[in-house]
Amino acid sequence: MTSKCKEWRIKEMELVKKLFGPVDMTEGTPWQKIALFTVPMLLGNIAQQLYNAVDSVVVGNYVGDNALAAVGSAGPILNLLIVLFVGISMGASIMVSQYFGARNREALSHTVGNCIVLTVIASAIVMVAGTAAARPLLCLLNTPDSILDWCTSYLHILFLGCIGMAFYNILSGVLRGLGDSVSALIYLVVASVLNIILDLVFVLMFQMGVMGVALATVIAQTISALLCFWKLMRMRDLFDLKWRYIRWHKKYAGKIVQLGLPSGVTQAIISMSMIIVQSLTNSFGEQFIAANVIVQRVDGFAMLPNFSFGTAMTTYAGQNVGAGDYKRVSKGAKQGTLLAVGSSAVITGLILLFGKGLMGIFTNTASLVDLSMRMMCILAPGYIAMAVIQSFSGVMRGAGDTMTPMWISIFQTLFLRVPLAYGMCYATRTETLPNGRCECLYLSLLLAWIIGAIITSVFYVKGRWRKKSITK
Repeated sequence: MTSKCKEWRIKEMELVKKLFGPVDMTEGTPWQKIALFTVPMLLGNIAQQLYNAVDSVVVGNYVGDNALAAVGSAGPILNLLIVLFVGISMGASIMVSQYFGARNREALSHTVGNCIVLTVIASAIVMVAGTAAARPLLCLLNTPDSILDWCTSYLHILFLGCIGMAFYNILSGVLRGLGDSVSALIYLVVASVLNIILDLVFVLMFQMGVMGVALATVIAQTISALLCFWKLMRMRDLFDLKWRYIRWHKKYAGKIVQLGLPSGVTQAIISMSMIIVQSLTNSFGEQFIAANVIVQRVDGFAMLPNFSFGTAMTTYAGQNVGAGDYKRVSKGAKQGTLLAVGSSAVITGLILLFGKGLMGIFTNTASLVDLSMRMMCILAPGYIAMAVIQSFSGVMRGAGDTMTPMWISIFQTLFLRVPLAYGMCYATRTETLPNGRCECLYLSLLLAWIIGAIITSVFYVKGRWRKKSITK
């Protein structure tokens, strides 16, 4: 091999490492690092959102509106019972980012190993508890008899195959903590394409209906989890993934749970509130339930920039807190929040302009499209407020303060959104609208988001998060 070929080969390897390796966010211009990390993760989140969206499109167009309502009604229960995964993933991401920033190889190896142990335990719990609780919870929510069996079958398959979902969420959290958002993107795109193919095969060819889309999701998520594990096995320059590290270690497992538990509790509270509000949603009938599903699917995409920036800020803050550079954390927090707000403003405008076309993807029923768009117009401005919440909460979590965002979320959800939803619906009851106006469900959420953004900003400025680092 000539010297010129060797030089090109070295440059090629450096480019691959730069694209697919971990990103050190303790150096360089903050907003550029945040943006470069966020874009692949945003694309990955879009791919992940396709799981639910494709399921809804296929079911809504080829099975019917009631089947679409069944998939949507199952969502809050699914979210409630996977909070363990959310908690472990957040705890893993925070610890990995801080130990990576501190250049602590031994602690990083123990952290990754204990994430794997905790994932196996959490999967077993969810598999048993979720399968047993699915139908009773659906009955408790007054799920219409016309969709009850479909909801139950959908949830049973997802819970029985939850180990793939668990490992993908948690191992991708480890990759994000290392600053690697590109690998997770690629693996998720592969899984999303597979999910689309399997959806069409199971529903159109084998006529499996709702059960088919659930099975397709389980298989696709398992593939993405295996790819994440393969990637971690190849990152020997950063940590060791040996059997002596893949065992219960009280110090590391306990810290993962301690840091992740507030995020898990937050997700549980949000899911419980969704279940409580779902009961109110169900009182408006099958068409509004189906409209709510469509809004949730569009909302899922609209919220992706906010969630992506929030996760990016967690990694950014974690690495720089690990390195002890708090001045850089504050600088990045301001720049990252401005990027998030700008992105959300653009998303809001696009929804208001093209939302009706998006709604039409999920159903051919014109009245259902109109109802969905009316609800979406109420909700759209709230995405700007959510940009502030996610960015500042991400900074606090990355610094090790996971309790403050939890308490804010609990207040915003339980003491604002739920009472406002029921109170406003009650106040607008008439003889022709015995359950009140359905718009109140979305107006209550908008108000809760705006107030939550104000509270989150105040607590970020107070700065208690600066004293929570695990590496001190």
